[in-house]
Amino acid sequence: MPNLTLDSLQSIIVDDVRRALHEDVGDGDITASLIPAEHQAEASIITREPAVFCGRAWADEVVRQVDAQIQIEWLVKDGDKLSADQTLCRLRGPARGLLTAERCMLNFIQTLSATATRSHHFAELVKDTSVKLLDTRKTLPGLRMAQKYAVTCGGCHNHRIGLFDAFLIKENHIAACGSVAAAIREAKHIAPGKPVEIEVENLDELRQALAAHADIVMLDELSLEDMRTAAELAMGKAKLEASGGINESTLREVAETGVDFISIGSLTKDIKAVDLSMRLRYQAR
Repeated sequence: MPNLTLDSLQSIIVDDVRRALHEDVGDGDITASLIPAEHQAEASIITREPAVFCGRAWADEVVRQVDAQIQIEWLVKDGDKLSADQTLCRLRGPARGLLTAERCMLNFIQTLSATATRSHHFAELVKDTSVKLLDTRKTLPGLRMAQKYAVTCGGCHNHRIGLFDAFLIKENHIAACGSVAAAIREAKHIAPGKPVEIEVENLDELRQALAAHADIVMLDELSLEDMRTAAELAMGKAKLEASGGINESTLREVAETGVDFISIGSLTKDIKAVDLSMRLRYQAR
């Protein structure tokens, strides 16, 4: 599946920000209303720790929806490596708007940068191999597309977006269809042209999947020896994806078995928000 790009996410970014501001601002920021409307201010956003940056378009949209008078000057772009205490952007405009936008901007940047940072860490562990690291559907509710974009900023790749754009046939689907071959055959009948991936738990099931012409076969917690055998069996017939319990300590050896992909849920679900801060300074009137 192709990686997400910002061009394909414009309407989603608008909706993400609209929902975030609705839950945070509601019918008005009553605390910001303490400040006279004519007061202007300058602000900067800094990171307190090293990270890989992501979220610029979401922050821009927050500013646009809160107060179009706010001007923002970016000093970084998505995918940039950050050092502690680095300034990410400078803002200028109505003080009320800056304070209202602050938390929503930081929430998007800290979450998406955390996803990009973790993805970069994993990508570095296998950067000299041919394997591609994939995300999963284990994303924050409502932020799947944003997180999947952040994964690409960190150097990893996107799996299917959801349940609609590719088949991923698992144990229960196989049982309901009657066999590996029957499940693959039905998938190709229902949606010709959609990628068909099937999960197998042993080499016998792999052979069945290859005979039925699956596009991708997911190896669910196979041993390293069986993965190497699977790579030999599947060569030229289907792509292989390793999955299940793969972590930092096992990633490298799995990558060296010859599989094409490794899917890792922790790229999006086991993240720690990047520590950010917005510093605000009122301008002289």
